[in-house]
Amino acid sequence: MRRAIEHIPVSQSDTSEVRGTVTLAFADRHRRRIRLMDDAGDAFLLDLPHAVRLGDGDKLRLVDGGVIVVRAAAEDVLTITCSGPIAAAKMAWHIGNRHTPLQVLKDGRLRIIDDHVMRDMVQGLGGVVFAEVASFDPLNGAYHGLGGDGGHGHSHGNDHFEDPHDHDDHNHDHRHDHGHDHSHAHSHGHSHSHAHAHAIGEPHDH
Repeated sequence: MRRAIEHIPVSQSDTSEVRGTVTLAFADRHRRRIRLMDDAGDAFLLDLPHAVRLGDGDKLRLVDGGVIVVRAAAEDVLTITCSGPIAAAKMAWHIGNRHTPLQVLKDGRLRIIDDHVMRDMVQGLGGVVFAEVASFDPLNGAYHGLGGDGGHGHSHGNDHFEDPHDHDDHNHDHRHDHGHDHSHAHSHGHSHSHAHAHAIGEPHDH
C-alpha cells in the first residue's frame, strides 16, 4: 500500500508529480495515521509524525516522492454576510468565542459549518445567513504546525479531529487562578490526566 509520510501546506511551493487527489470533509481533515481512499478509489496510508489539520490544496508526500493533493469536500455550511467590515470583525469575534471553526471568504463574508444554534446566534447579532453546500476550509489556529497541536494538547479552534484509533498518551497540566482544585482521569485505551488549580474563594477538592 502507498504511504504518505509528509504534509506540505498549500503555501509551500512544491513541484512533485501529482499521483492523485483525496477529497475529505472538514471533520475528516485532522489526522495523523489512518487508511484513506483517494478519489480514484486507490487506498493509501496516511502516516504523519503528528496530527495535522489538512487544508484545501495541501499535499501529502508519498514515500516514492510523488504527492496526493487534498481537496475540501462540499458540505452543509452557513455563509454569513454582515453590514460592513467592523460588523464582520465583531461577528468573527463572537463566532471564535464559541470555539467554532471559521472561514473568511475573499469577498469578506464568513463561513461556518451548518449548526442551528450558531445560526440563531448569528441572526440575533444582525448577520444575514445563507445555507448552502460548499467546501469549508477554515482558518488555522495560531499554533497550527507547532508540534501538531499547538504544543499544549488542545486546539480551541477545533483543530482536534485526530484519528480515534491513534491517540498517544497525553498529560495536560493547566493552571487557572479560580480557587479550587480538580482532576480528571479518562481511559480510552490511552491515558489523559488534567490538573487544574483555581484561586477564587476558598480552596476545595472535587
